[in-house]
Amino acid sequence: MYDLTKKEKKTLKNISKTYYMQPALNMIDVIISKSKDKKDKWKDIFNMLYEILINTKDKVDKLLEKRKKDGEIRDISQARKSIAGNAFSNLVVYTFLQNKLQENIKSKVFITSKKSEIKDFDKIATIKVGDETQKPDVDLIIYTEKDNETVDKCIILSLKTSLRERAGQTYKWKLLMEIATTDNPIKEKYGIEYNPDFMPLVCFATVNFYNEINNPQHRGMFKFFDNSFIGKPINNDFIKSLSHLIDYVNKTL
Repeated sequence: MYDLTKKEKKTLKNISKTYYMQPALNMIDVIISKSKDKKDKWKDIFNMLYEILINTKDKVDKLLEKRKKDGEIRDISQARKSIAGNAFSNLVVYTFLQNKLQENIKSKVFITSKKSEIKDFDKIATIKVGDETQKPDVDLIIYTEKDNETVDKCIILSLKTSLRERAGQTYKWKLLMEIATTDNPIKEKYGIEYNPDFMPLVCFATVNFYNEINNPQHRGMFKFFDNSFIGKPINNDFIKSLSHLIDYVNKTL
């Protein structure tokens, strides 16, 4: 069994201590405790994130009501909006690290939501357009390091609970990245410059709360990503179950 780094252990501890994560993590504990093969079940948890978030919503609401009563928050609806995205991100990180513990993910692969933790990441993520710069919408970064602890390879992962959110922002940056790294008149016209040491992979993950992936306009977005995932047990030609992230990471990083 893999031994997490101090940083990884601290990340797990912080997620576990976050009040609104308790219902989801408790549900995961029950699922894992009932499983005979925990190694495979931790992979499957990635495909259950939609179910987990939906089924623990009422318990999170009760926690919010108590916090409002205690004067810790003012607006439950605003807190709920903030929690939805953060809970999804935390669950992806938590499940990823648990899969590392089970050795389902290579030990040299790391995950973070903090860009500042990755040396030289700005060089990889910054495209110049004339006198301005464009950066991708980054929720999580999955990466490997060189011996000097600078980033070696990485996947930029954009997470959205709904496609109504900023899903388009990331694929537009991906398209801009490809324009910047090929010979074309658009690059010259707008003064686009991008000279990274390597090309990051740009991926997208969702739990699709509003069942929007069947909308043709939304499906078209997925063509621009290197890979797309959903926290449900489904597979289509344009999106894969989130558990496929494990094989994708092990293969590409």
